[in-house]
This record gives sequence, structure tokens and C-alpha cells, in this order.
Amino acid sequence: MTSIEATRGEAVTSRRGPAAPPSVTTRPAGARIPVQGRPRPAQIPVAVYAEDLILQTGVVQQLRQRPEVELLSEADAGRAEVSLLVVDALTEAVADHLRRLRLATSGRIGLVVGQFEAGGLQTIVEHGVAAVLRRSEADQDRLVHLITALANGEGVMPGDLLGELLDRIGTLQRTMLDGRGLTLSTLTAREAEMLRLVAEGFDTSEIAAKTSYSERTVKNVLHEIITRLGLRNRAHAVGYAMRRGLI
Repeated sequence: MTSIEATRGEAVTSRRGPAAPPSVTTRPAGARIPVQGRPRPAQIPVAVYAEDLILQTGVVQQLRQRPEVELLSEADAGRAEVSLLVVDALTEAVADHLRRLRLATSGRIGLVVGQFEAGGLQTIVEHGVAAVLRRSEADQDRLVHLITALANGEGVMPGDLLGELLDRIGTLQRTMLDGRGLTLSTLTAREAEMLRLVAEGFDTSEIAAKTSYSERTVKNVLHEIITRLGLRNRAHAVGYAMRRGLI
């Protein structure tokens, strides 16, 4: 093509207007263009239980605002990955509730508690509680942190409870390393006193009255002795300790 012909061709093109680019997709005005991003993380199915409606409502209202949590109805509670029990204190009724929860769900259990009495650590361990949060510290972020940790197979405990748990593990390890041999340091003064009262024929309520502990604490202490030393029952524990001069 000559330069003149090329010039004429350009002039024709300019009169007809610029050629439309091939395969242009048009969108309505104001339409959003989808942005490819990370998939939204799956929600954690959570069932919340409580001693009364006020306690339950307080926790539910905090969790309802969080996208990480799927709050389940009572009918769907069986598929919960995390079950939260909200209580004022660890009582026999709460222990029974924890026992039922452990049997009814395959998920993990967290406890939000107002008062945590000494001796309650064994109760929560026995009933499969993997995370504890005091109600005074149970703000929205800490609740979600506890739920996320449980869903990830982790545990959460206040520092003082963790310290008590480590002390008990250390005591158990020392006992096992000693070949289960009983020494004077194996029983604490409280444990020896309660075993002595059992040996004298007192029942749980009478021991509680004499030692100024709750009946639940008495049961926990005696159960811990039996479990730690690999014994069968209270009578076995008394005979074991008497033969070694501990009571």
C-alpha cells in the first residue's frame, strides 16, 4: 500500500469512529465488580447452657455479635463443637450437668464460672472441662478466644488454676517415680485428717462439719487420695495409710 492509500484509509477510519475493542463486557451503572478474596472461615457451632436465663442471655448476647460463632438452638445442640456452661459456682448440680454434657456431646466443654472454690480443679478435670473463664473476665473477646481455643483442641485456664494443676501433676509424678511407695510427705495435713475421720467412722457430712469444708470438697479430697495412690475405695485408703503409720 502506498503512503497516500494508507493516509486515505486512516481518514476513513477516523470518520467512522474508533473501532470497538473485541469482547468488552458492559455492566449496569453502579454494579459492583466481584473481588476475589480469601474464603470466609467456617463458623464454630456453639451451644450455651446456664443455671438460669439471665446468665445464659448475657453470654448469648455477647456471642451473637461475633461472625466466628454459630449459636445453636437447643434442638441442634448435638452438633456443637463447643459447649459452654455458665454458672455461679461449682456445685453438685453443676457437676451432674457437666457429666451429662460429656456423655451427650462429642464436642469440647468450656466453663464460665463466678466463684471457683479450692478443690474444684479435680471436678472440672474429671468431667472433661478443657477451658475455664471467670465470669468477671468474660468479655466478648475472651469468650471468643476461649471458644476458638477449644475448637482448635487447646485449653484455657486462669494462671492460678494452671499453677494448681501443674502442682498436682508434679505430685502425681513424684508418687509414681517413688514406685507408689507411701511416705509421710505423700498425704497433706488435710488429707491425713480426713482419712483419720473416715477411720473413726464419720461419714461425708460429719467430716465436712468437723473440718469446716463443704461436702463436695471432702469428696474431692478423698477421691484424689484414692486416685493418686491407685486404691479401690475409702476403706482401702484407710487401711493403706494405717499400715504405713500415716494416720
